[in-house]
Amino acid sequence: MEKSEQPGFYKLSMPERMKTLQELSGISDEEARTLQNTGGLPAETADKMIENVVGGMTLPLGMAMNFVVNGKDYIVPMALEEPSVVAGASKAAKIARVKGGFKVTNTGPVMIGQIQAVDVPEPKKAKARLLRKKKEILAKANAQDPMLVSLGGGAKDINVKVIRSLKGPMVVSELIVNCGDAMGANAVNTMAEAVSPLVEELTGGKVYLRIISNLADRRLVKATAVFEKEALGGKEVVEGVVYAYAFADADPYRCATHNKGIMNGVVAVALACGQDTRALEAGAHSYASRSGAYKPLSTWKKNRDGDLVGTLEMPMAVGLVGGAARVHPAARANIKILGAKTALELAEVMGAVGLAQNLAALRALAAEGIQRGHMKLHARNVAANTGAQGALADEIAERMIAERKIRFDRAKELFDELSKKRPA
Repeated sequence: MEKSEQPGFYKLSMPERMKTLQELSGISDEEARTLQNTGGLPAETADKMIENVVGGMTLPLGMAMNFVVNGKDYIVPMALEEPSVVAGASKAAKIARVKGGFKVTNTGPVMIGQIQAVDVPEPKKAKARLLRKKKEILAKANAQDPMLVSLGGGAKDINVKVIRSLKGPMVVSELIVNCGDAMGANAVNTMAEAVSPLVEELTGGKVYLRIISNLADRRLVKATAVFEKEALGGKEVVEGVVYAYAFADADPYRCATHNKGIMNGVVAVALACGQDTRALEAGAHSYASRSGAYKPLSTWKKNRDGDLVGTLEMPMAVGLVGGAARVHPAARANIKILGAKTALELAEVMGAVGLAQNLAALRALAAEGIQRGHMKLHARNVAANTGAQGALADEIAERMIAERKIRFDRAKELFDELSKKRPA
């Protein structure tokens, strides 16, 4: 039997799975204890969230400060492993405060559920029949979640399109669903499955996929902020940021890194608050490609006063009802720290953080080069990887920065050298 083939592994308790894993992989008792530490997540809760659980893995949790969004102050939890992101977002938010902070709007918590019908005899006539039966289809969908409907949500409309594919024409029915304070995947998928038999009957075809779309282009946030040129570092920095944006707009290789900077902020808040980071990434990058070319999610320009104006528009499918946001105690605590009362408020703050982090990265590139600030923080991580702690780790990091040699091999040399000089 191959070691990855372990029938009944899922039936074992968490300690039994770990014991099996130790036997198969050779990890030590100390390594096993490290993995079994689930941090702020109770082991029994973790065991119910996903399959084959053996423990947990934590990320640093930092707090981004200085944020003002739509006139309200926020302390923003961010969970991630990359240095300089929390500091960068906090700095950008402080600069934005000079001109009143971030102004953010949203298009509502609307998601799309798709039902794919194939082998449809007459696609155009099938489309017409589906639209004529819109009320019946929506009623069937809304019967699946009366609570959501009672709160003002539910399926509001249906769109039908005929598309060409490698397997021939397909009739795709799209449920337009107001998800309220939920991200919406469970509700939308349930609705799509419920109306599938009716879609098959009306089209004369066969339904295969019935699932939510993560291109949440009806669930957008738009964040805008003005950054005073003096606070940024002068008109040269403003010009540099605008040129950086122009580069991203013209070149997809640069644009990928530009948008990654935005997602550094968005995903860090999403992780801290128990959101679906994969859905957010998929939605963001597909939205960036909606024109047929991959483009920046943000725009940057200089206003009449010479100040920098940034605008970010992107999908933001998040929720406070259901999922890890409700199950994970750390996520619940972080949402309480943030103070978001609705999914839309959370989405707006995340949009502001995305714009702030984008500005932080572009400012660093334009003003001093990304490495200067980033590598100071990175040096701490490299030093820590040698086993150094406290003042020793700080000294190793400072020496590497002074030498401009921030590498593990150099950190190890310094660790061995400096450890000998310290009293036992």
